Amino acid sequence: MNVGIIGVGNMGLGMALRLLDCGHAVRARDVVPARERMAEQRGASVHADAAAVSRGCDALIVAVVDAAQTSEVLFGDGGAVQGLAPGVAVLLCPTIAPQDVEDMADRLARMGMLPIDAPMSGGPVRARDGTMSLMVACADSTFERWRGLLADLASRLFRVGPRPGDGARTKLVNNLLAAVNLAGAAEAMALAQRLGLDPATTLEVIEQSSGQSWIGSDRLHRALARDPAMHAHTALLAKDSALALDMAHQAGVEPSVGAAAKACFAAACAAGLALQDDAALWRWLADADGSQALSPGSPASAENAP
Repeated sequence: MNVGIIGVGNMGLGMALRLLDCGHAVRARDVVPARERMAEQRGASVHADAAAVSRGCDALIVAVVDAAQTSEVLFGDGGAVQGLAPGVAVLLCPTIAPQDVEDMADRLARMGMLPIDAPMSGGPVRARDGTMSLMVACADSTFERWRGLLADLASRLFRVGPRPGDGARTKLVNNLLAAVNLAGAAEAMALAQRLGLDPATTLEVIEQSSGQSWIGSDRLHRALARDPAMHAHTALLAKDSALALDMAHQAGVEPSVGAAAKACFAAACAAGLALQDDAALWRWLADADGSQALSPGSPASAENAP
């Protein structure tokens, strides 16, 4: 199968390599030439723009950062729709607002494409080995037709319904909890550090006790090891928690714990952590300037919330 991928960043490159391993031909495009070179060196073909990527594709994966980028690579100058043939599946994988997914899916469907709302979760390693999660919302016939490709990408394949936008809703609920768990884990470890406890021993206790969370364990281990690799920018959970709170507000719900986590990530980004890996949250909270970042009413959180 010929599969196009627009956006070969941490997750997109992992998916590209996974698809190559599964025997698919991969066509790639990214705004960062170094990422394109990495994909090309591993067997993907690189193309000048999204329209060129999409020509001849059976399916197209959009793996950029936000709704503005998604709209641009699909419908802007040199956008994918200029090269897509009717009947091609378009996987919308970024974490974006449900209404944006609905609008773009409707526009694609009216042009004869098969939109699949398919936000992803699990990180670059799981994207690479095909064990990540996909939360899929699309027409039943589309799901059955493309089940094989979706299964190649994700062993954790969740069919959340036929309505585009429900994948995004599910992902935002998940990511709000991820933000809460990571902010809480980082704050707890910052407290342990202030109390003079050994961080490695404290983390070992947490992991075998009721305070354990997957994201806390993953990030805190990397923070302990001072792992310099970039896995997930702090700005991503700042964006996602803000989107989740907007979604909740529209539903008449005001999650107080979620608001605290959103404030924490907003303040961390304002303090310069936006492009750092979010494992840095613990060390930042342990500093004097970050120790009050979880207070939703703090000046930093009020002024800098996205």
